[in-house]
Amino acid sequence: MEHIHHAHTPRGDYGRFIAAIMVFCLLAAAGYALQHTISCFLLSWVIAYLLDPLLVSAEQRGMKRIYALGLLYILLGILTVFFATFIVPTLTISWNSFVLDLPTYIQQIKQVALEWKERLPDRYGSDEIQWLIDKVAGNVDKTAEKAGSLAYGFGTRIFFNLFNLVLSPILVFFMLYYKQTVILTLTSWLPRERRTQIIDIANEVNNSIGGYLRGQVAVSIIVAILATSALFFLGIPHPFFCGTFAGAASILPFIGVIIATLPALFFAWFKFQSIAMLGQTAVAFGIIYFVEGYVIKPLVFKESMNLNPLVTIIMVMALGEILGFWGILLALPIASAIKITWEHFLLGDFKKR
Repeated sequence: MEHIHHAHTPRGDYGRFIAAIMVFCLLAAAGYALQHTISCFLLSWVIAYLLDPLLVSAEQRGMKRIYALGLLYILLGILTVFFATFIVPTLTISWNSFVLDLPTYIQQIKQVALEWKERLPDRYGSDEIQWLIDKVAGNVDKTAEKAGSLAYGFGTRIFFNLFNLVLSPILVFFMLYYKQTVILTLTSWLPRERRTQIIDIANEVNNSIGGYLRGQVAVSIIVAILATSALFFLGIPHPFFCGTFAGAASILPFIGVIIATLPALFFAWFKFQSIAMLGQTAVAFGIIYFVEGYVIKPLVFKESMNLNPLVTIIMVMALGEILGFWGILLALPIASAIKITWEHFLLGDFKKR
């Protein structure tokens, strides 16, 4: 009888695991329906997550949390003024320059398509190829017509992002100030017989997520600075725009390196019309990502998440589809949390004792 009891125990465990997955799916559906609210909350949570180690360090030195929080906000206010005075105007000028040059780029693409059409030999199915080029040239005009609607959609997203930036400092303050109260409240809800065990697993997940978020922000900033400097030195148009894009694209695992180089190669080609300049741009990005992969990340990421590449890609695609940018940013931390919890489940840490 005892043997039969042990044979049926895992079924209940797997049932609870399936129920947890269903709850996660329901939460994901709710997150999709409340994208802007969730986006504001996630922005505040990530900022609070990144700033909390500074407050913990101040508390260890004997400073009260409220005083440390006030001092931190003063420093952040000074940095915000500096950013708004020097960085934002530079990025705005770069973006406006890109928008003004966009019609020129579109016309150049159309001209290149027409030139290729004239150079095609009249054999080996060139009619089909010419039809394809005509189709591409026609779509260029349609793309220009859609530029207005895309600009409107971008403006709408900017509005919500500005709203988030105004509301986030308030949420961050309360998240940091009431952190210990929230932790104690959540801890009191845990079953007493498993409280210590769950807290240990939560701390393990917390260390993994915190290390990744802080490391990824540092890596993105370094990549953005290196890419901007390299493109400025090479004379590529819109270096700040391309550098910022490269820093953001570094969040994507595996394919981020390829995506980051596309704008820079695009602008290099249309300014210089030179294969040599394309090669120099590609080499510059190759050096940057070599340094990132073999120097910066080993220093920044002290502990690797050791995630399966296939699982990583699936998580990035799925959460990116549901939550957009935040889904892409948090895909790896969530996958790491699931991996850690699943490993403890396989070890039998969740079985009744």
